[in-house]
Amino acid sequence: MTAKLEVSGLSYSYHSMDGETQALSNISFTVDTGEFIAIVGPSGCGKSTLLSIFSGLLKPDEGEILIDGIPLPDSKVNIGYMLQKDHLFEWRSILSNAALGLEIQHKMDERHKNDLRELMNSYGLGNFENSRPSELSGGMRQRAALIRTLALEPDILLLDEPFSALDYQTRLSVCDDISTIIRGRHKTAILITHDLSEAVSVADRIIILSKRPGRIKGILPIPFSAPGLSPLERRNDPEFSGYFNEVWKILQN
Repeated sequence: MTAKLEVSGLSYSYHSMDGETQALSNISFTVDTGEFIAIVGPSGCGKSTLLSIFSGLLKPDEGEILIDGIPLPDSKVNIGYMLQKDHLFEWRSILSNAALGLEIQHKMDERHKNDLRELMNSYGLGNFENSRPSELSGGMRQRAALIRTLALEPDILLLDEPFSALDYQTRLSVCDDISTIIRGRHKTAILITHDLSEAVSVADRIIILSKRPGRIKGILPIPFSAPGLSPLERRNDPEFSGYFNEVWKILQN
């Protein structure tokens, strides 16, 4: 079976007046359809750079990226990118914010409008369509940002620390909600996070990067014995601490 995403020999350097800084070196891995991958590593190791390359914002110096077996520049696969901040516009209602991507891509037909309202209702924002972002909690704003992304029907979701701006209690709750939403819709997802507990709680596999330039130190499967656990249930599972310690050891070696 062809992998959903295949990365081979990827390297990237930033260039400035002061010289060249290598961010990534010889990165290779695959992601299967419907798989949830987490990428962890020290600050500055190239995690966000990797997502920028996958989204087409940056072009690698070396290596190849295949999506469904097709090179990235030629692939027609729709990629959704959810950033650290929700980037909701205060002068637009929550429904209007969620529809922004559809408007930009000229997809505001009846089917997409109905799908958008279904998403709003399904994920607890149906009664807040006319609210402004400032009237919502941080968790609700992140749900609105996810709905904006899902409305475009992406095949792959890139998540760049989407919970980092939330307080700890809200972060746990929203992480649980969003992970359940993504898995329920059978999306392929790649999460960047500094939080090892978060990675273990959501991922099927964890990719561990070294200090800059980022290289793969290890790829760790997270096969909890009990299937279908939510992130909160994983955190309370006896196997959780073992996986956490394995990731920590690889990072420290």
